[in-house]
Amino acid sequence: MTAPSASQIDYAAIQQQANALLSEERFSDAESLLRAALASGAGPIPLWRQLVFAIRPQGRIDESRQILEMIVRATPGDMGARFDLAEILLQQGEFARGWREYRFRYKMEHTTMIGRHVQRPRWEGQSIQGKTLLIHDEQGYGDTFQFLRTVAWARERSGARVILEVNADSYALAKRCAGYHDIIPLGTIPPAFDFHCELMSLPLALGLQLSDLPGSTNYLSADPARVDKWRARLASLPRPLVGLVWAGRPAHTNDSRRSMALSDLAPLAQEGVTFVALQKGSAAAQSATPPTGMPLVSLSEEIRDFEDTAAILTLLDVLISVDSSPVHLAGALGCPAWVMLPFVPDWRWLLQRDDTPWYPSVRLFRQQTRGEWGPVLQSVSAELGKLRDGAP
Repeated sequence: MTAPSASQIDYAAIQQQANALLSEERFSDAESLLRAALASGAGPIPLWRQLVFAIRPQGRIDESRQILEMIVRATPGDMGARFDLAEILLQQGEFARGWREYRFRYKMEHTTMIGRHVQRPRWEGQSIQGKTLLIHDEQGYGDTFQFLRTVAWARERSGARVILEVNADSYALAKRCAGYHDIIPLGTIPPAFDFHCELMSLPLALGLQLSDLPGSTNYLSADPARVDKWRARLASLPRPLVGLVWAGRPAHTNDSRRSMALSDLAPLAQEGVTFVALQKGSAAAQSATPPTGMPLVSLSEEIRDFEDTAAILTLLDVLISVDSSPVHLAGALGCPAWVMLPFVPDWRWLLQRDDTPWYPSVRLFRQQTRGEWGPVLQSVSAELGKLRDGAP
Protein backbone atom coordinates (compact mmCIF):
# COMPACT_ATOMS: atom_id res chain seq x y z
CA MET A 1 0.00 0.00 0.00
CA THR A 2 1.52 3.34 -1.03
CA ALA A 3 1.45 6.54 1.02
CA PRO A 4 -1.00 9.19 -0.20
CA SER A 5 0.43 11.86 -2.45
CA ALA A 6 0.48 15.49 -1.36
CA SER A 7 -2.55 16.16 -3.56
CA GLN A 8 -4.50 13.46 -1.69
CA ILE A 9 -3.81 14.81 1.80
CA ASP A 10 -6.58 16.88 3.40
CA TYR A 11 -4.34 19.52 4.94
CA ALA A 12 -7.25 21.58 6.24
CA ALA A 13 -8.58 18.63 8.22
CA ILE A 14 -5.13 17.85 9.59
CA GLN A 15 -4.65 21.47 10.63
CA GLN A 16 -7.97 21.39 12.47
CA GLN A 17 -7.09 18.12 14.23
CA ALA A 18 -3.67 19.47 15.17
CA ASN A 19 -5.21 22.62 16.62
CA ALA A 20 -7.45 20.50 18.83
CA LEU A 21 -4.50 18.43 20.05
CA LEU A 22 -2.36 21.48 20.70
CA SER A 23 -5.14 23.16 22.67
CA GLU A 24 -5.20 20.07 24.92
CA GLU A 25 -1.38 20.19 25.16
CA ARG A 26 -1.15 16.74 23.58
CA PHE A 27 2.07 17.77 21.94
CA SER A 28 3.40 14.31 21.08
CA ASP A 29 0.13 13.33 19.40
CA ALA A 30 0.07 16.59 17.44
CA GLU A 31 3.66 16.01 16.38
CA SER A 32 2.92 12.50 15.12
CA LEU A 33 -0.07 13.72 13.12
CA LEU A 34 1.87 16.60 11.56
CA ARG A 35 4.99 14.60 10.78
CA ALA A 36 2.95 12.06 8.87
CA ALA A 37 1.44 14.86 6.76
CA LEU A 38 4.81 16.56 6.22
CA ALA A 39 6.86 13.41 5.65
CA SER A 40 7.65 14.38 2.06
CA GLY A 41 9.28 17.60 3.23
CA ALA A 42 6.57 19.61 1.52
CA GLY A 43 3.24 20.81 2.82
CA PRO A 44 1.66 24.16 3.67
CA ILE A 45 3.44 26.61 5.95
CA PRO A 46 0.64 26.61 8.60
CA LEU A 47 1.31 22.93 9.29
CA TRP A 48 5.02 23.60 9.73
CA ARG A 49 4.12 26.36 12.17
CA GLN A 50 1.96 23.90 14.06
CA LEU A 51 4.86 21.46 14.15
CA VAL A 52 6.92 24.12 15.92
CA PHE A 53 4.08 24.61 18.40
CA ALA A 54 4.15 20.84 19.01
CA ILE A 55 7.89 20.30 19.43
CA ARG A 56 9.05 23.51 21.11
CA PRO A 57 7.16 22.79 24.37
CA GLN A 58 8.89 19.41 24.34
CA GLY A 59 12.23 21.19 24.57
CA ARG A 60 13.30 20.64 20.97
CA ILE A 61 14.68 24.13 20.58
CA ASP A 62 17.26 23.50 17.83
CA GLU A 63 14.77 21.72 15.60
CA SER A 64 12.17 24.43 16.21
CA ARG A 65 14.70 27.01 15.13
CA GLN A 66 15.52 25.12 11.93
CA ILE A 67 11.86 24.98 10.94
CA LEU A 68 11.33 28.65 11.75
CA GLU A 69 14.39 29.60 9.72
CA MET A 70 12.86 27.73 6.77
CA ILE A 71 9.50 29.46 7.24
CA VAL A 72 11.10 32.93 7.44
CA ARG A 73 13.06 32.27 4.25
CA ALA A 74 9.93 31.07 2.46
CA THR A 75 7.55 33.74 3.82
CA PRO A 76 9.55 36.70 5.18
CA GLY A 77 6.29 38.54 5.83
CA ASP A 78 5.21 35.97 8.43
CA MET A 79 5.73 38.19 11.46
CA GLY A 80 4.58 35.55 13.92
CA ALA A 81 7.30 33.20 12.72
CA ARG A 82 9.87 35.98 12.90
CA PHE A 83 8.90 36.77 16.46
CA ASP A 84 9.05 33.10 17.49
CA LEU A 85 12.46 32.86 15.81
CA ALA A 86 13.58 35.97 17.73
CA GLU A 87 12.67 34.37 21.04
CA ILE A 88 14.63 31.22 20.21
CA LEU A 89 17.67 33.18 19.03
CA LEU A 90 17.66 35.23 22.22
CA GLN A 91 17.13 32.09 24.28
CA GLN A 92 20.23 30.60 22.64
CA GLY A 93 22.23 33.74 23.37
CA GLU A 94 22.45 34.87 19.74
CA PHE A 95 21.66 38.45 20.56
CA ALA A 96 22.73 40.15 17.32
CA ARG A 97 20.19 38.32 15.16
CA GLY A 98 17.73 37.93 18.00
CA TRP A 99 17.31 41.66 18.60
CA ARG A 100 16.89 42.25 14.86
CA GLU A 101 14.03 39.78 14.64
CA TYR A 102 12.55 40.96 17.95
CA ARG A 103 11.74 44.30 16.36
CA PHE A 104 8.83 42.59 14.59
CA ARG A 105 6.96 42.08 17.89
CA TYR A 106 4.44 44.81 17.03
CA LYS A 107 3.91 43.72 13.42
CA MET A 108 1.77 40.67 14.19
CA GLU A 109 -1.98 40.72 13.65
CA HIS A 110 -2.77 40.68 17.38
CA THR A 111 -0.11 43.26 18.34
CA THR A 112 -0.35 45.97 15.68
CA MET A 113 -2.95 47.85 17.70
CA ILE A 114 -0.91 47.89 20.93
CA GLY A 115 2.30 49.13 19.34
CA ARG A 116 2.93 52.81 19.88
CA HIS A 117 2.79 54.85 16.70
CA VAL A 118 5.17 57.79 17.05
CA GLN A 119 5.53 60.51 14.42
CA ARG A 120 9.27 60.73 14.95
CA PRO A 121 12.08 58.48 13.71
CA ARG A 122 13.21 55.58 15.88
CA TRP A 123 16.70 55.97 17.27
CA GLU A 124 19.00 53.35 15.75
CA GLY A 125 22.11 53.87 17.86
CA GLN A 126 23.67 56.85 16.08
CA SER A 127 25.00 60.02 17.71
CA ILE A 128 22.26 62.64 17.98
CA GLN A 129 24.12 65.23 19.98
CA GLY A 130 21.93 68.23 20.74
CA LYS A 131 18.70 66.33 20.02
CA THR A 132 16.06 64.98 22.40
CA LEU A 133 15.40 61.24 22.68
CA LEU A 134 12.16 59.87 24.16
CA ILE A 135 12.58 56.38 25.62
CA HIS A 136 9.26 54.76 26.48
CA ASP A 137 8.72 51.49 28.28
CA GLU A 138 6.43 48.71 27.13
CA GLN A 139 5.03 45.29 27.95
CA GLY A 140 5.26 43.99 31.55
CA TYR A 141 6.68 45.34 34.78
CA GLY A 142 9.49 42.78 34.72
CA ASP A 143 10.51 44.02 31.28
CA THR A 144 10.71 47.56 32.62
CA PHE A 145 12.86 46.55 35.59
CA GLN A 146 15.13 44.44 33.39
CA PHE A 147 15.80 47.02 30.71
CA LEU A 148 16.01 50.23 32.74
CA ARG A 149 19.76 49.52 32.90
CA THR A 150 20.01 50.37 29.21
CA VAL A 151 18.78 53.96 29.59
CA ALA A 152 22.16 55.23 30.82
CA TRP A 153 23.91 53.40 27.98
CA ALA A 154 21.58 55.02 25.45
CA ARG A 155 22.25 58.47 26.88
CA GLU A 156 26.00 57.92 26.63
CA ARG A 157 25.82 56.51 23.09
CA SER A 158 23.38 59.06 21.69
CA GLY A 159 24.67 62.20 23.37
CA ALA A 160 21.04 63.29 23.44
CA ARG A 161 18.83 64.81 26.06
CA VAL A 162 16.87 61.78 27.31
CA ILE A 163 13.23 61.83 28.38
CA LEU A 164 12.22 58.57 30.05
CA GLU A 165 8.54 57.63 30.07
CA VAL A 166 7.53 54.72 32.30
CA ASN A 167 4.32 53.19 33.56
CA ALA A 168 2.91 54.82 36.68
CA ASP A 169 3.48 51.74 38.85
CA SER A 170 7.23 51.78 38.14
CA TYR A 171 7.65 55.55 38.10
CA ALA A 172 8.86 56.08 41.67
CA LEU A 173 11.47 53.33 41.37
CA ALA A 174 12.61 54.50 37.94
CA LYS A 175 13.13 58.02 39.27
CA ARG A 176 16.09 56.68 41.25
CA CYS A 177 17.80 55.04 38.27
CA ALA A 178 20.46 56.77 36.19
CA GLY A 179 20.55 57.93 32.59
CA TYR A 180 17.69 60.31 31.99
CA HIS A 181 17.34 64.09 32.08
CA ASP A 182 13.57 64.13 32.54
CA ILE A 183 11.20 61.37 33.60
CA ILE A 184 7.44 61.32 33.11
CA PRO A 185 4.72 58.76 33.89
CA LEU A 186 2.89 57.09 31.04
CA GLY A 187 -0.14 59.15 30.08
CA THR A 188 1.65 62.46 30.43
CA ILE A 189 2.14 64.50 27.27
CA PRO A 190 5.92 64.44 26.73
CA PRO A 191 7.99 67.53 25.94
CA ALA A 192 9.02 67.96 22.31
CA PHE A 193 11.44 65.27 21.12
CA ASP A 194 13.32 64.45 17.93
CA PHE A 195 13.77 60.67 18.18
CA HIS A 196 12.12 57.89 20.13
CA CYS A 197 12.91 54.31 21.11
CA GLU A 198 10.99 51.63 22.96
CA LEU A 199 12.80 50.44 26.06
CA MET A 200 13.09 46.92 24.66
CA SER A 201 14.37 48.21 21.32
CA LEU A 202 17.39 49.77 23.03
CA PRO A 203 19.36 46.48 22.93
CA LEU A 204 19.08 46.50 19.12
CA ALA A 205 20.10 50.15 18.89
CA LEU A 206 22.99 49.57 21.28
CA GLY A 207 24.11 46.30 19.69
CA LEU A 208 23.84 44.60 23.08
CA GLN A 209 25.77 41.34 23.28
CA LEU A 210 25.73 38.63 25.93
CA SER A 211 29.28 39.64 26.88
CA ASP A 212 28.04 43.16 27.73
CA LEU A 213 26.01 41.84 30.66
CA PRO A 214 25.32 42.64 33.37
CA GLY A 215 27.01 45.98 32.60
CA SER A 216 25.56 47.51 35.73
CA THR A 217 24.23 46.00 38.92
CA ASN A 218 22.06 47.41 41.69
CA TYR A 219 20.82 50.01 39.20
CA LEU A 220 17.55 50.30 41.11
CA SER A 221 17.29 51.17 44.78
CA ALA A 222 14.63 51.04 47.49
CA ASP A 223 13.21 54.13 49.15
CA PRO A 224 14.99 54.49 52.54
CA ALA A 225 11.79 55.58 54.29
CA ARG A 226 9.97 52.47 53.07
CA VAL A 227 12.90 50.30 54.13
CA ASP A 228 12.70 51.73 57.65
CA LYS A 229 8.95 51.08 57.75
CA TRP A 230 9.31 47.47 56.68
CA ARG A 231 12.33 46.82 58.88
CA ALA A 232 10.15 47.68 61.87
CA ARG A 233 7.33 45.49 60.54
CA LEU A 234 9.59 42.45 60.09
CA ALA A 235 11.84 42.95 63.12
CA SER A 236 10.09 40.39 65.34
CA LEU A 237 10.18 37.57 62.78
CA PRO A 238 12.84 34.88 63.21
CA ARG A 239 15.40 34.59 60.44
CA PRO A 240 16.02 33.50 57.82
CA LEU A 241 13.24 35.43 56.13
CA VAL A 242 12.27 33.83 52.84
CA GLY A 243 9.94 35.60 50.43
CA LEU A 244 7.51 33.58 48.34
CA VAL A 245 5.81 34.33 45.02
CA TRP A 246 4.10 31.29 43.50
CA ALA A 247 2.10 32.74 40.60
CA GLY A 248 2.68 35.26 37.84
CA ARG A 249 0.26 37.36 35.84
CA PRO A 250 -2.58 35.06 34.67
CA ALA A 251 -2.77 36.76 31.26
CA HIS A 252 0.82 35.79 30.40
CA THR A 253 0.93 33.37 27.46
CA ASN A 254 3.02 30.84 29.39
CA ASP A 255 1.39 31.32 32.78
CA SER A 256 -0.09 27.83 33.05
CA ARG A 257 3.41 26.39 32.81
CA ARG A 258 5.31 28.94 34.91
CA SER A 259 2.90 29.42 37.85
CA MET A 260 2.08 27.16 40.77
CA ALA A 261 -0.32 27.08 43.73
CA LEU A 262 0.92 27.79 47.24
CA SER A 263 0.06 24.20 48.15
CA ASP A 264 2.61 23.04 45.58
CA LEU A 265 5.35 24.65 47.70
CA ALA A 266 4.77 22.21 50.58
CA PRO A 267 8.23 20.58 50.04
CA LEU A 268 9.84 23.88 51.05
CA ALA A 269 8.35 23.80 54.56
CA GLN A 270 10.98 23.24 57.22
CA GLU A 271 11.68 24.25 60.78
CA GLY A 272 13.71 27.36 61.47
CA VAL A 273 12.55 29.31 58.40
CA THR A 274 10.03 32.15 58.32
CA PHE A 275 8.21 32.45 55.02
CA VAL A 276 6.86 35.80 53.87
CA ALA A 277 4.21 35.93 51.14
CA LEU A 278 4.70 38.74 48.62
CA GLN A 279 2.10 37.32 46.25
CA LYS A 280 -0.31 39.78 44.66
CA GLY A 281 -3.43 39.24 42.56
CA SER A 282 -6.05 36.54 42.92
CA ALA A 283 -3.50 33.91 43.99
CA ALA A 284 -2.74 35.91 47.15
CA ALA A 285 -5.88 34.47 48.78
CA GLN A 286 -4.10 31.12 49.04
CA SER A 287 -1.99 32.61 51.86
CA ALA A 288 -4.88 31.91 54.20
CA THR A 289 -4.20 28.16 53.97
CA PRO A 290 -0.44 27.60 53.81
CA PRO A 291 0.99 24.07 53.62
CA THR A 292 1.37 22.18 56.89
CA GLY A 293 4.58 23.07 58.69
CA MET A 294 5.12 26.31 56.76
CA PRO A 295 5.02 29.34 59.06
CA LEU A 296 3.79 32.00 56.65
CA VAL A 297 3.36 35.70 57.19
CA SER A 298 1.30 37.22 54.39
CA LEU A 299 2.17 40.78 53.45
CA SER A 300 0.00 40.76 50.34
CA GLU A 301 -2.66 43.08 51.73
CA GLU A 302 -0.04 45.45 53.18
CA ILE A 303 1.98 45.83 49.99
CA ARG A 304 0.66 48.93 48.26
CA ASP A 305 3.05 49.17 45.34
CA PHE A 306 6.46 48.20 43.96
CA GLU A 307 8.11 50.62 46.38
CA ASP A 308 6.91 48.40 49.21
CA THR A 309 8.01 45.26 47.39
CA ALA A 310 11.46 46.72 46.75
CA ALA A 311 11.90 47.68 50.40
CA ILE A 312 10.85 44.20 51.58
CA LEU A 313 13.22 42.52 49.13
CA THR A 314 16.18 44.39 50.60
CA LEU A 315 15.31 42.95 54.04
CA LEU A 316 14.80 39.30 53.06
CA ASP A 317 17.47 36.62 53.09
CA VAL A 318 16.20 35.35 49.74
CA LEU A 319 13.17 35.52 47.45
CA ILE A 320 11.91 32.19 46.11
CA SER A 321 9.65 32.75 43.13
CA VAL A 322 8.31 31.53 39.85
CA ASP A 323 9.18 33.70 36.83
CA SER A 324 7.56 36.98 37.86
CA SER A 325 8.13 40.73 38.08
CA PRO A 326 9.42 40.58 41.70
CA VAL A 327 12.29 38.41 40.41
CA HIS A 328 13.36 41.15 38.02
CA LEU A 329 12.96 43.75 40.74
CA ALA A 330 15.12 41.70 43.10
CA GLY A 331 17.78 41.29 40.40
CA ALA A 332 17.76 44.98 39.56
CA LEU A 333 18.17 45.78 43.28
CA GLY A 334 20.98 43.24 43.64
CA CYS A 335 18.95 41.18 46.12
CA PRO A 336 19.21 37.37 46.25
CA ALA A 337 16.47 35.46 44.44
CA TRP A 338 15.95 31.85 43.45
CA VAL A 339 13.76 31.40 40.38
CA MET A 340 11.87 28.21 39.59
CA LEU A 341 11.60 27.90 35.83
CA PRO A 342 9.40 25.72 33.61
CA PHE A 343 10.89 23.20 31.20
CA VAL A 344 10.86 25.71 28.34
CA PRO A 345 11.30 29.08 30.01
CA ASP A 346 11.03 32.61 28.74
CA TRP A 347 13.85 33.60 26.37
CA ARG A 348 15.61 35.89 28.85
CA TRP A 349 16.66 32.97 31.08
CA LEU A 350 18.67 31.35 28.25
CA LEU A 351 19.23 27.58 28.37
CA GLN A 352 21.04 25.00 30.49
CA ARG A 353 22.53 27.28 33.14
CA ASP A 354 21.76 27.92 36.79
CA ASP A 355 22.83 31.56 36.72
CA THR A 356 21.77 34.51 34.62
CA PRO A 357 24.06 37.14 33.10
CA TRP A 358 21.30 39.70 33.58
CA TYR A 359 21.35 39.48 37.38
CA PRO A 360 24.39 38.19 39.34
CA SER A 361 22.27 37.88 42.53
CA VAL A 362 19.76 35.47 40.93
CA ARG A 363 19.95 31.66 40.76
CA LEU A 364 17.89 29.49 38.43
CA PHE A 365 16.25 26.15 39.22
CA ARG A 366 14.93 24.53 36.03
CA GLN A 367 12.43 21.79 35.35
CA GLN A 368 14.20 18.86 33.73
CA THR A 369 10.92 17.30 32.58
CA ARG A 370 7.90 19.21 31.30
CA GLY A 371 5.41 19.94 34.05
CA GLU A 372 7.38 18.30 36.87
CA TRP A 373 8.03 20.72 39.72
CA GLY A 374 8.90 18.03 42.28
CA PRO A 375 12.67 17.81 41.58
CA VAL A 376 12.87 21.61 41.34
CA LEU A 377 11.29 22.02 44.76
CA GLN A 378 13.56 19.34 46.22
CA SER A 379 16.63 21.23 44.97
CA VAL A 380 15.33 24.54 46.31
CA SER A 381 14.49 22.91 49.65
CA ALA A 382 18.03 21.52 49.94
CA GLU A 383 19.51 24.96 49.27
CA LEU A 384 17.09 26.47 51.75
CA GLY A 385 18.33 24.05 54.39
CA LYS A 386 21.89 25.22 53.75
CA LEU A 387 20.78 28.84 54.08
CA ARG A 388 19.04 28.05 57.37
CA ASP A 389 22.12 26.30 58.71
CA GLY A 390 24.41 29.11 57.64
CA ALA A 391 26.35 27.10 55.06
CA PRO A 392 28.42 29.26 52.68
